[in-house]
Amino acid sequence: MTRVLRAGPLSTRVSPRALTVTTALAALVLAATVTTLVTGDYPLTPVEVLTTLLGQGDPFSDFVVFTLRLPRLLTGFLVGAALAASGAILQSLSRNPLASPDVIGFTQGAATGAITATVVFQASMTAVATSAAATGLITSAAVYLLALRGGVQGFRLVLVGIGVSAMMLAANSFLLTRTSLESALAAQAWLVGGLNNRGWGHVQVLAATLVVLLPCALALARRLALLEMGDLTATGLGVPAEPTRLALLVLSVGLAAVATAAAGPITFVALAAPQLARRLTGSPTPVLVASALTGGLLLLLGDLAVQKLFPTSQLPVGIATGAIGGLYLVWLLAAEWRKGSGR
Repeated sequence: MTRVLRAGPLSTRVSPRALTVTTALAALVLAATVTTLVTGDYPLTPVEVLTTLLGQGDPFSDFVVFTLRLPRLLTGFLVGAALAASGAILQSLSRNPLASPDVIGFTQGAATGAITATVVFQASMTAVATSAAATGLITSAAVYLLALRGGVQGFRLVLVGIGVSAMMLAANSFLLTRTSLESALAAQAWLVGGLNNRGWGHVQVLAATLVVLLPCALALARRLALLEMGDLTATGLGVPAEPTRLALLVLSVGLAAVATAAAGPITFVALAAPQLARRLTGSPTPVLVASALTGGLLLLLGDLAVQKLFPTSQLPVGIATGAIGGLYLVWLLAAEWRKGSGR
């Protein structure tokens, strides 16, 4: 059941359940934000945090909030939101709940760029992030072109992506075995994915990218839902299938690229968040806003958990998402098997 909301000449259909879930997710994000800002090695009260955010805090509170906690928190939320939106688009395009930027070769391609910049050129972290984003984009473009034969089909895109990912993984392993231990450890640290030492520069780039790309994805959400019904149906309803698919793939890869450049290849958020959002909202079509909020919340909670459980080791959040995501993947595969076997 949906309702039509009208504002002058504009109108949109809204599901009450989806609206309720989205509101609840936003409230949970706010709760996770408050918890992150007030707890830690230097605890603050909510009043002290609010006073600091309003520009009336003491120098110590300013340093803790604006230098140590808020940039990391915002980076985590924006990275999670970007990865989840990217995964939601890919899963809808491929009509496969297991699709994610990993599947189309982006993650392994980005890893190749990062390892090359670290191992061969001993580049700075900025150069590593730039190289990772560039090679990820190139790899995704190659996957698209290899899958382009009479139009890109979701199943073919996934198969080609898996093959290219395997090739890039082999190349990455070769590079790591041919370098010094110090360089290999530096590359591996980036490959895990984390939010340590993230600053306002990361926040600004992520926010600017999401402000541009996410509204474009939302504008194409109706076409994305029609593409799930098949190219013939979408074309019959006036949607140019291939140009729309290409535009959505560019948006998806762009979102994944900026997230990976900011925090490394954090795994499973792009896979799990869209499916959780769909199940929570009960929507048969892509729910990009709910997916983005779910992804941001998952990463905030994962980072909060590793900070509290391992306060002295600075454990990367990518390890937490990998552990949780592995369990989720097992559950999803089991659910898909039961559905396929009719049990």
